[in-house]
Amino acid sequence: MEHRDYFEDVYDVVRLVPAGRVTTYGAIAQYLSLRAGARMVGWAMNAAHGRDVPAHRVVNRIGVLSGKHFFGSPTAMQDLLVAEGVLVQDDRVVEFRKVLWDPTTELL
Repeated sequence: MEHRDYFEDVYDVVRLVPAGRVTTYGAIAQYLSLRAGARMVGWAMNAAHGRDVPAHRVVNRIGVLSGKHFFGSPTAMQDLLVAEGVLVQDDRVVEFRKVLWDPTTELL
């Protein structure tokens, strides 16, 4: 059986998320068929610091910036998204469905 580095697989997908768009932990997990699901993607995002991974583009299934506590300041994740044109209000992506990037449909 071939050994896979699931974190690197997650990072490869996250690197494909275009600026100005967001994806979810669950969408990445579904695309990669990860058994531990969204939780494993969350672990990968928590370990992504210091890598070339736009982790700020990964939010929870309803558009909440649930990983914001891992960005050094309470507003860093939001600041990065806003700089890319993503509207955020009360720690939630505004018009979430419009900016959602789902690798299952986008990477056909």
